[in-house]
Amino acid sequence: MKQNELNSPAGAKHKRKRVGRGDSSGQGSYSGRGCKGQKSRSGGGVRSGFEGGQLSLIKRLPSKRGFTNIFRVKCNVVNVGDLGVFSPGSEVTPQALLQARLIKSASLPVKILGSGDIHHPLTVRVNKISATAEGKIIAAGGKVQKIL
Repeated sequence: MKQNELNSPAGAKHKRKRVGRGDSSGQGSYSGRGCKGQKSRSGGGVRSGFEGGQLSLIKRLPSKRGFTNIFRVKCNVVNVGDLGVFSPGSEVTPQALLQARLIKSASLPVKILGSGDIHHPLTVRVNKISATAEGKIIAAGGKVQKIL
């Protein structure tokens, strides 16, 4: 095969559309621009992102103010230091935390955070726990079990 024998595949090349060359050409009168309006004028048209004068999306977005994560899961938060109200060797569950009034409702998952200290062993059964809190509970001789 030689370079002068190469051809484009069928349908790959199109004739240039010559607009505004009479009505019989199929692209006469308005030249495919329709009637009147901003997009029909010469030099007309709008920049990308323009929304017809409505406040544009980029301006509607909160600037340098963070955002609200719609996938955030709210949790009942309890610190390790608050678990001192339980007797040594007892089991800490969402129901036990509710009875001790450390959380407001048992419908939300419970997360234990590492603020404070614990000095006696407990068996903690909660949904989530921070690494610091887990380390403190295990160091005190307790056990940690995650529930779903």
